[in-house]
Amino acid sequence: MTHSRSSAAWKAFKSLGVIISAAIIMAACAPAATPAPTAVPTAVPPTAAPAATTAPTAAAAGGMDALVAAAKAEGQLTVIALPHDWCNYGGMIDGFKAMYGLTVNELTPDAGSGDEVNAITANKANKGPQAPDVIDVGLSFGPQAKSQGLIAPYKVANWADIPDSAKDADGYWYGDYYGVMAFMVNTDVQPKVPADWSDLLAPDYKGQVALSGDPRVSNQAIQAVVAAGLANGGTPDNPQAGLDFFAKLNKAGNLVPVIANNALVAKGETAVRLTWDYNALAGRDSFKGNPKVQVVVPKTGRIGGIYVQAISAYAPHPNAAKLWMEYLYSDAGQLIWLAPPGYCHPIRQDAMDKADKIPAALKAQLPDVSGAVFPTLDQQNAASKLITANWNSAVGADVKAAP
Repeated sequence: MTHSRSSAAWKAFKSLGVIISAAIIMAACAPAATPAPTAVPTAVPPTAAPAATTAPTAAAAGGMDALVAAAKAEGQLTVIALPHDWCNYGGMIDGFKAMYGLTVNELTPDAGSGDEVNAITANKANKGPQAPDVIDVGLSFGPQAKSQGLIAPYKVANWADIPDSAKDADGYWYGDYYGVMAFMVNTDVQPKVPADWSDLLAPDYKGQVALSGDPRVSNQAIQAVVAAGLANGGTPDNPQAGLDFFAKLNKAGNLVPVIANNALVAKGETAVRLTWDYNALAGRDSFKGNPKVQVVVPKTGRIGGIYVQAISAYAPHPNAAKLWMEYLYSDAGQLIWLAPPGYCHPIRQDAMDKADKIPAALKAQLPDVSGAVFPTLDQQNAASKLITANWNSAVGADVKAAP
C-alpha cells in the first residue's frame, strides 16, 4: 500500500502495548457489531438517497439504511495497496463483502503511500476500474492529499473515539491503526537473531537485511530509517543519523536493495525484514513453523507508525467508500485489526478497552513495545522530506520490487 509521540497528544496511546491471542476472529466479524441502522426518512427513498453522495456523515445521508442502499446501488468499491496479509485486510475485505454484498476491486496490493496519492491524481477524470475510492496511507500523506484537494471529508459514527491528534478536525483523514517497527528474522537461514539496530551492521548479515518498501515513496520504509536514526543519536524530525546508518549498511553489503515481503523471507532471500510488528507476526503465523521466524522489537530506536484512511474526492463509488469507512471503524472492524492474523493496534482500542469491548483473550501475545516514540505530524513531514530527497545521494541503494 504509509506513522516524539510522548507528547500530550499521544498519551492516549501509552497504554496500548497490548498483545493478542488467536481464535477470536469469528466473533470480531459478527454483523451485530456494525453500527445499528437508523430509520430512513420516507421523503428520501433509500434507493435514491441523493444526499448520500456528498453527506459528511451517515446521519446526514438519511441514516445507515440510506447509506447501505446507495452503496449497493453503486455495487462496487475500489481499494488500493491493501495486501491481504497486512493487518488482516484479507479478513476485512471478506467481511465487508459478506455483510453488504458489494464487489471489491483491489488495485496494486504492494503499492506505497505515495503511489496511492498518485493514483488519485492520475485518475481524476477516470471513473473506471483504475480509480481508487479510498486510500490507506502513512500519517504524513493525509494532510498532503488534503492540501492537493484529492480527498473528501467524512466522519464515521464512532468519530469521537478517534483521538484528536490522530484525525483531521474537518474529517478529511483519520487514523485507523498503528504498529511498531520490528525485525522479522528467518532463523533457519540466520540463527543469530539481532537484538538491536547496531547488530545489523555485523558481517553475519551480509546480503540479508531488507526494507519493506522504497524509502523514496513508502511510509513504512521511511519510518524504518527514522527508527534507525533514533537508535544512533538522531531525532524524529531530523533522521540524518538514520540515512548514515543505512549508508553503512549498504556499504557493508548487508542491505538488499529489494522490497521485502513474506515470500522473500520464506525463501531466505531477505532473511531479516524490517517491518511493522503486525506484519512480522502475521507472516510468522502464516509460515506455520516452516521456516521458523522470530519477531524482535529492537532494544533502542523503537518507533510507532500510524496509518490513516481517506476517501478520494474523485471516487467513482463515494457511497461504497463511506460504507467501507463505517465498517472499518465499527466494533467488528476494529477487532478484525486486533485479532490474529491482524495483530494491529486499532485506533479505537483505548475507548473499546474502557468500554470492555475487547475480549481478555486478545491481550496476551504481542511483543513488548514500551517506550515506542510516536512522531508528530510535523516531525513526520520533516523526516519524509529529508529522507526522500537525500536517499539516493546518502545511501545510493535503488530499492525496487523483486523481479
